Amino acid sequence: MNDLSLTILPEAAGDAQAIERLHERTFGPGRFVLSAYRIREHVDHVLELSFTARIGTLLVGSVRQLPICVGDTPALLLGPLTVEPPFRGRGVGRLLLERALKDAKALGHRLVLLVGDEPYYSRVGFKPVPKGRVTMPGPVDYARILVLELVEGAFEGVSGPVGPDWSKTPT
Repeated sequence: MNDLSLTILPEAAGDAQAIERLHERTFGPGRFVLSAYRIREHVDHVLELSFTARIGTLLVGSVRQLPICVGDTPALLLGPLTVEPPFRGRGVGRLLLERALKDAKALGHRLVLLVGDEPYYSRVGFKPVPKGRVTMPGPVDYARILVLELVEGAFEGVSGPVGPDWSKTPT
């Protein structure tokens, strides 16, 4: 994809409806029972760590990150990452991922988890979480839980349930 045609920008509050329609088209109604969505019910994503991809004014992709804890350890949950089907395979998802992870690291975050396909996400450094280290609410394929250390060694000794970072929820 020509870099001049694609713009990656922080998500704005006004993007919410367009992003929700994109999620609806790409993931369908079954997304609400998935483990990651169960966590998203309780805490909002971080706008400055969530990004959109646009070609002109057309929204073609989105990635969000939200604050979680793994046991007592603060982390981010990346996702959903989605790209409009006609624009897949052109590097849009990778650019969204790279921007989200770069900004998370710059803001001092140490650890990012996601539920996704290892072959895709390993290209930016995600690795499978060792069996038994984490638990998540709702149905989840534990082989698809991946982790990325933004700071070397950040996942050492970390284990426990994955849930919302309650200190980041509105009071």
